[in-house]
Amino acid sequence: MNKTLNYIISACLMSSFFLYGTANAQEQPSPGRRAESLYRSMEYARAAAAYEKLVDIKKPRTSDMERLAESYLYLNRYELAENWYARVVRQPDASREAYLNYAEALKQRGKYTAAKEQYQQYASRYGVSDTVTRAIRGVDSALVWVQNPTNHKLRNERGVNTERADFGYFPTGSGKGLYVTEPHRILGSESGMTGESYLRVYSVEHNADSTLANPNPIFNEPNDGKYHIGPVAVDQAGQKYYVTRTYPGKTDTERFRAFGQKWRRQNLELLIYSKEGDSWKVENFPYNNAKEYSLGHAALSEDGKTLYFASDMPGGKGGVDIWYSELQADGTWGAPQNAGDKINTNGDEMFPSLDNGTLYFSSNGHIGMGGLDIFSSKGSKGNWSTPKNLGYPLNSASDDFAYTVAHKGDNGSYTGYLSSNRVGGAGSDDIYSFTYNYIKPCPQIMVKTIVRDKNTGELLPLSDVTLFSETNQIISKGKTDEKAQISFTVDCNTSYRVLGEKEKYHDDSLPLAAVHPTRDTTLQVTLNLQPAYKVGDRFVLENIHYDFDKHNIRPDAAKILDELVQTMRKYPTLRIELSSHTDCRGSNKYNEDLSQRRAQAAVNYIVSQGIARNRLVARGYGENRLLNRCADGVPCSEAEHQANRRTEVEVLEF
Repeated sequence: MNKTLNYIISACLMSSFFLYGTANAQEQPSPGRRAESLYRSMEYARAAAAYEKLVDIKKPRTSDMERLAESYLYLNRYELAENWYARVVRQPDASREAYLNYAEALKQRGKYTAAKEQYQQYASRYGVSDTVTRAIRGVDSALVWVQNPTNHKLRNERGVNTERADFGYFPTGSGKGLYVTEPHRILGSESGMTGESYLRVYSVEHNADSTLANPNPIFNEPNDGKYHIGPVAVDQAGQKYYVTRTYPGKTDTERFRAFGQKWRRQNLELLIYSKEGDSWKVENFPYNNAKEYSLGHAALSEDGKTLYFASDMPGGKGGVDIWYSELQADGTWGAPQNAGDKINTNGDEMFPSLDNGTLYFSSNGHIGMGGLDIFSSKGSKGNWSTPKNLGYPLNSASDDFAYTVAHKGDNGSYTGYLSSNRVGGAGSDDIYSFTYNYIKPCPQIMVKTIVRDKNTGELLPLSDVTLFSETNQIISKGKTDEKAQISFTVDCNTSYRVLGEKEKYHDDSLPLAAVHPTRDTTLQVTLNLQPAYKVGDRFVLENIHYDFDKHNIRPDAAKILDELVQTMRKYPTLRIELSSHTDCRGSNKYNEDLSQRRAQAAVNYIVSQGIARNRLVARGYGENRLLNRCADGVPCSEAEHQANRRTEVEVLEF
């Protein structure tokens, strides 16, 4: 099984898979067998928890680390997947898939240069393939797109998005729309694989500012299917619904084995619902053949005479293709025609939508940033222009699909919606609204960033600097120039975070608070990178705070420790002592015990992120290494005491 299959299950793209029989479990299995059983059953969250215990030893098995990394990849926890794959690929018995999966995790986190290196290493080990060549071209393009983002502004529609799958919003007029979601058992049907409800169609309101609100399930038709329902397309009159659903019949010939278990593939089919008074007439699209192939994701031309859809029916270019059918004089639909090789590739093309002679669709066969990317092409039926990648931020390293234009304004501005499982969302697949506006909404804000050596103040040219949103999505990134400077244009009333990185230095980041200036403004930011490459180097981890008399790692402290994890991942021979220090208040014994617990908690957290335990030493010094005069009996200010309460890193080996 691969990640594509996992995505197909979660988003009901072109087929669904159901477990219908498993081998009998042994009584009281060993921890290793239990972890493997959970993994093979696709219970990735529980499998990850089981594997975490197996790998926290001096010499963990490569296969256990790889299964843990794969579990995190399936769960879209890309930072943890990256951490563990970084260890896996250094093992001589790592599988060839580990190199590709590592590149995928890096790409999902926007680390395109590092991902390219992994693809190249894979090619040098196992030979060049079309897949790897296309991936390398994709990361090269992505680097350009991220450094030159379009003027689209995206917003996660948290009024409807949940931790489960929400995607495929389609406006139906009068401030209403439809989308697909994985409800929490509201409608009573439940997937035996995920434990959650099957996908269902919901109605939702869209406000004047394009935000979505007040989602409500649609009862009875079209939600009366046995398995997944959606997505939906609606004609301009609102009288016909073209509904994709998982075929509910038996398909015994499509059973197969994977991971030692039996699965059944259920293809998709397209149903047409026609409004007749207060009821609906339901008919099958005449070219459904769910026992042989999938057919769904319908989109109707503006004149209602051409129906586009996605299918893996025979006669295509490979994978899933975009097809079309023309309305005949007698009201029937003509035989499907392939949209042609300008649109279709040997990969997958799906989720078509139309707007004034432009076809939008998603593809993993054309050059893209990763996963499914959204493309546009002008034309009709089987005659199309060369598809154009919509670039960043409409596309990301993840799957981006179900693009639709909702409203066009003056001066070329427009709004719309897309779906994505990109980093920083509410859960699995999320719905995002977007705006494109030629009118500058507020004075220009330029963030001018300078990167220096923290110890010497020396300028650090060619440092990597990344601008992140509040939800940790990459806004833009690039390298500092010969003056160690780089500038980003940001929006008013919006918070950001800027991160600096350079070889042989520990990362530094700073939050940027939202501002709304009255005129064009330049904000000056200085990032101070701490050298961390010589034995004996020692530096303080700023802003590591603990609750009073506690040693648990708070979320704000975890973010600081995550930067240390990145440093250790970049330098696999780096071994450190992580020490905790207190001020003089309290007894010496109490302070030593508390600081040891805090140091150990920090080490345990770093180990949980994929760093080998034997690379870390936890030491609690209590009040034995004060930085100033504030010993017992000396009156000091709170600021002076605070300087002694710190977490330090010392390089032991490099």
